[in-house]
Amino acid sequence: MNPLELRGITKTYDGFTLGPVDLVVPRGFVMGLVGANGAGKTTLIKTTLGMALPDAGIVDVVGHDRIGVVHDQPAYVAGWTAAVVGRALAPFYPAWDQRRFDSLLAWAGIDASKKVKELSRGMGMKLQLAVALSHGAELLILDEPTSGLDPLARSQLLDMVADFMTDEAHTVLFSTHITTDLEKIADYVTIIHEGRLLASTARDELTDEWRMVHGAASELDAVRPFVRGLREHAQGWEGLMSTPDTVSLGRGVVVEKPSLEEIVVHLAKEPSHV
Repeated sequence: MNPLELRGITKTYDGFTLGPVDLVVPRGFVMGLVGANGAGKTTLIKTTLGMALPDAGIVDVVGHDRIGVVHDQPAYVAGWTAAVVGRALAPFYPAWDQRRFDSLLAWAGIDASKKVKELSRGMGMKLQLAVALSHGAELLILDEPTSGLDPLARSQLLDMVADFMTDEAHTVLFSTHITTDLEKIADYVTIIHEGRLLASTARDELTDEWRMVHGAASELDAVRPFVRGLREHAQGWEGLMSTPDTVSLGRGVVVEKPSLEEIVVHLAKEPSHV
């Protein structure tokens, strides 16, 4: 059974609508949820966790005591120390492992006597992750965990996620707008834009499906309807094309394998023929 399935989910706020969303997060893999700020990532996560009720659709998710959550900011009482955070949350989780929590604090370099309000952003994120990894969670949900972190803190956090995934029963939903993080750890990628899912597939399949193309202005008219995120400039043009559509391109057009960021940016733009 998959730890998370969303079927026909919609949620409307003033000026924004999520969905309808159909999403399957398969067990044993890291699913990257990527999109710009305001694309709907946090709304989708809140709906998954029951923090926001959907207007329509079904959320099928494992029990909340088996979900570990890392938000973009710690939601703990600011005056609590890291040690108090552990003691306060332990009664809510039957599988709480105090020894593991203590060891994760030490590994992350978190002083157990420091108050939440005294922690840096990176330390606050790692404290949340230490909690999430100390109660037998099967599904780890991360909401922009690396945003604003320095390279070392980002690397340490990704290492903690990678360690969590050494158990094949574990699953991660990793929401971010930093695509380089997903290129390191994601098995699947879901792209969301303005509340709609543009793609949801294995990461390698996604990068095989598309190609970045660059050509002279004289080559553009014949291919314009097939180019996504077209950008014209003094030297010619560039954009994203479906890999099969590149077979008949002229010799003057350069075809390259795209990065995940290039796919996200160009799919989020309006198709050139609309």
